[in-house]
Amino acid sequence: MAIEARIRELGLKHQHLDRAISEELARPACDAVRLTTLKRQKLKLKEQIEALRRAAH
Repeated sequence: MAIEARIRELGLKHQHLDRAISEELARPACDAVRLTTLKRQKLKLKEQIEALRRAAH
């Protein structure tokens, strides 16, 4: 069960990063460095989620 809880927690963080990326893209003066950082964080979370899912099954 602890793995499932961690997956949910990471999933929520992934969603928050997705929103932050959308908000940054909507800004008139989009910060490319911030956008790149957010996208890297989102990808890292996705990889962690996938690794936990593989470990759970």
